[in-house]
Amino acid sequence: MLRLLTPDRSFCLLLAVATSTACGATTGNADQDLQTYVDTLPAIDSHAHPMAAVAAGAPADTDFDALPLDSLQPFDLPLALRANNPAYQDAQRSLYGIGGGDSGSPQAHVFGQARAGAMQQRGDRFPEWVLDQLHIDVMLANRIAMGAGLTSPRFRWVSFADPLMLPLDIRGEAERTPDTAALYPLEVTLRQRYLRDLGVTKVPATLAGYQHDVVTATLERQRAAGAVATKFEAAYLRSLDFDLADPAEAAATYQRFAAGGVPTHAQYKVLQDYLVRFIAREAGRLGMAVQFHSADGFGGFYSAAGAAPHLLASMFGDPSLHGTRFIIVHGGWPLVDETMSLLGRANVYADISLMDQIAEPAALSRTLRMWLAAWPAKVMFGTDAFDGGVQQGWEQVAWVASHNARRGLSDALTGMVRDHEITGDRAKQLARMVLRDNAMVAYRLTDK
Repeated sequence: MLRLLTPDRSFCLLLAVATSTACGATTGNADQDLQTYVDTLPAIDSHAHPMAAVAAGAPADTDFDALPLDSLQPFDLPLALRANNPAYQDAQRSLYGIGGGDSGSPQAHVFGQARAGAMQQRGDRFPEWVLDQLHIDVMLANRIAMGAGLTSPRFRWVSFADPLMLPLDIRGEAERTPDTAALYPLEVTLRQRYLRDLGVTKVPATLAGYQHDVVTATLERQRAAGAVATKFEAAYLRSLDFDLADPAEAAATYQRFAAGGVPTHAQYKVLQDYLVRFIAREAGRLGMAVQFHSADGFGGFYSAAGAAPHLLASMFGDPSLHGTRFIIVHGGWPLVDETMSLLGRANVYADISLMDQIAEPAALSRTLRMWLAAWPAKVMFGTDAFDGGVQQGWEQVAWVASHNARRGLSDALTGMVRDHEITGDRAKQLARMVLRDNAMVAYRLTDK
């Protein structure tokens, strides 16, 4: 069952240590009673990449992402995502009582020892301890597979769907850019892992066979293992324009190249478009939500235009997919107006993961206020916690994102109250919807 943590003032006290703000005082322009309520409300994190608890000397956790971006050529990150962002010092002092200092410094060494000691002391309980510090009740873990310490009900699995749309030779797709050259082979490796899990040695000869024996079988296996959703990172591979494809054309392409050969980009696109909709339909049938990465992403050759939220409108409007619940992960940032235009669909939601790391506080608050004024039941909290090393561990990223998200939400709701758009009671109701209740609906979670 979902364990509802008892709200107290510990999170506010941690923020006071990190920010020199008196406990209960407002951050930004937020009402202090509302701020305290938001800071301590047990949340459901719609999207994150938590790391498994790994004992000293054990093999590193490699299942945290299907497309780790360290496989790409070096590229710059926004300032907010760099390990020297002062916010990470705040997170470190809050979680461990000591800051990390500059990389390579004696202070960084001392911090590394303190962090390693805390992780070793807590063992498999470390991931749950992190959630307790952040007042996160449940974290949806987008991983290849779950690991030690990432157990239900505190952690819920979100699998990866991209390998299922790539049954044929990917060399023609991979050669398009240096980024795709690095990322497509990772999808092939994961596809082979999926096939091994099913005891399948090669893809079936027909598309119908592949749909039944691989796609449906994999989704059913993942659902039985606890997956509440599956995610497409496809924007790192191709555009999100998944058109309504001709089934006969898709089947012909599959049958022609299943045994070998490289399809053209146009041929493969039709097959992918067909399979993505089939995957989404099957996920919905199984009660799994479908997440789509949509944001201005990273890498030297990433196509922001190809990740735009409006490209998903055709899928979201497909009557055959009405039973599937879709989540626009990262809210399509910075194209938040496009995202809002999609939230009117009955089965479409958006989370603020990553946005609460890179958006300037006022911009995050404005976005939340705009969305909540129109579609309050469709907006969800998320962190996109990732692991960037000792001084930017997933728990520190989650702390920064949670702090920023709660501040932005409090400021947005306070503004709505002061402008007489909502009452104080309604503000708290909306806070609970964003931080918890909407995710319960979108992911079909229960308290039992």
